[in-house]
Amino acid sequence: MKKVISTIAAALLISGAASTALAQSRSGLRINEVMVSNQSSIVDDYGQKHAWIELFNSNFSPLEISSVFLTNDSTQPRLYPVPLGDVNTEIPKRQHVVFFADGEPNKGTFHTSFTLVPGQDNWIGIYDADGVTLIDEVTIPAELGPDQTWARTSDGFGEWAVRDGIGTGYITPSSANVIKDTNKKIENFAELDENGFGMTVMAMCIVFTALLVLCLSFYSIGKIGSAVSRMNKMRAHGVDKEEKATVKHDSGEEIAAIIMALHEHLNTHDAESTILTINKVKRAYSPWSSKIYGLREVPGSHRAK
Repeated sequence: MKKVISTIAAALLISGAASTALAQSRSGLRINEVMVSNQSSIVDDYGQKHAWIELFNSNFSPLEISSVFLTNDSTQPRLYPVPLGDVNTEIPKRQHVVFFADGEPNKGTFHTSFTLVPGQDNWIGIYDADGVTLIDEVTIPAELGPDQTWARTSDGFGEWAVRDGIGTGYITPSSANVIKDTNKKIENFAELDENGFGMTVMAMCIVFTALLVLCLSFYSIGKIGSAVSRMNKMRAHGVDKEEKATVKHDSGEEIAAIIMALHEHLNTHDAESTILTINKVKRAYSPWSSKIYGLREVPGSHRAK
């Protein structure tokens, strides 16, 4: 019973977190640019010119907009529901999508059930899937002329202004409202570092820092591996940490010196002025390399005698 209750509680928490994340992401949906009278601008997928509404995903992650509502009447927030099941309703991060306000929703997902009227104020709103939460809204002024748009000065943010396609007033359906042809950061860096010395130093610092981090990482991994292996050996022999601390391991030189002293004491023989030198050699014994198993004389030599 407890397992069932905990499972249900976990499912409710997960669903609540998912719905909260979805609501937060949809709050980043923005009306970005609107054209009411389209005479020479873009055409729809049927080759016809209609008023269009550009939406912008201001999030830094993809945004699914199916089941949200577009409307031009505040008293009817559910006027046009964005249909489910269309893969194109997922807007990539910091990207745009265009809806045609032609009053013909039977033509496809991106054709609304309402139209915009030139020469009068047009209010447009986006409502969340509950049909109550207003995500974004804008009122397009009646003074907007043919082939002019009412657009934000920057994607998703900034003030609204009229764009007529002249000079820097670009009309940009499905693209950024601010078209950048240069990168100011790169230009400033080029001015401050004409010879590229600073770039070289920065690159070398990054490379050496990365190598240092890798060396430290490998060293730490080796230490951890040795410690784990030592602990496994101790556990296999039934030795714990406290016993290991109390055990004193004699070196090979000490053991050899004790054995030689005992040998000299127990075995009486003529005094010899012999100096013994003992060197510890870390080499495994193998009968294949032992001289005692070597040939004492050339095979067949006894026959010659």
